Amino acid sequence: MSETHSNPLDDPNANPFEVAADAAADIARLTGVEKHDIALTLGSGWGKAADIIGETTATIPATEVTGFSKPALEGHVGTLRSIRTPDGKNVLVIGARTHYYEGHGVRRVVHSVRTAAATGAEIMVLTNGAGGVRETWTPGQPVLISDHINLTADSPLEGATFIDLTDLYSQRLRDIARGVDPSLDEGVYTQFRGPHYETPAEVQMAKHIGGHIVGMSTALEAIAAREAGMEILGFSLITNLAAGIQKTPLSHAEVIEAGREAEPVISALLARVVEAL
Repeated sequence: MSETHSNPLDDPNANPFEVAADAAADIARLTGVEKHDIALTLGSGWGKAADIIGETTATIPATEVTGFSKPALEGHVGTLRSIRTPDGKNVLVIGARTHYYEGHGVRRVVHSVRTAAATGAEIMVLTNGAGGVRETWTPGQPVLISDHINLTADSPLEGATFIDLTDLYSQRLRDIARGVDPSLDEGVYTQFRGPHYETPAEVQMAKHIGGHIVGMSTALEAIAAREAGMEILGFSLITNLAAGIQKTPLSHAEVIEAGREAEPVISALLARVVEAL
């Protein structure tokens, strides 16, 4: 679907799950892969993992798939890739993330996740670049997400849809990841609305209510993935210490640079974890 056309998810009468099914059919047709087993959303700093997970069998512009649009953010490649791992799993790599702060609505934010589920993926790996609240963490460090706090005041669930979020970020998958790298730390991810960075006071609020990581993605996607029946693994790349923890001003350039420097190490880690799933 070209970006010049209206997005079907912008129609309030559209069924987002039917749009996701249409997108999954597009992916099957364009990649020649009928079913994917695992899906990965690669956030800032994680993109190179797609090159080493396995053999890329197809790469398609996300804008050719129903409901997807061009990423607004540098660090997201704007493609969907189908990769076959050495043990024969089909992995859908999503390089086209719609962020909540873009103002397109929650349906478009979680469309990639719902599409991944519609392709058959049973495991959703969500990655991001984020700010760290723990002073012991350093830029370039990957950490597992153990839980989240959603401060967007929004939800991808519509109507009387009640979904249990206990063990949202699967303990089983986190154990597998720590089997690959026992040094991995973990923490609670706090999603703010963005696009402004958090104030030092907001970071302290997040800390006091139990947050260890602050960012602008992932939580809404994880809720949608749970609704779709997927098992979820979350990773944050700590690109900087959060405002007030870090004593210098924050910048997106700093986030991108930290991601570039860490990319070889975290990409190799993620590839090993995917192999173990």
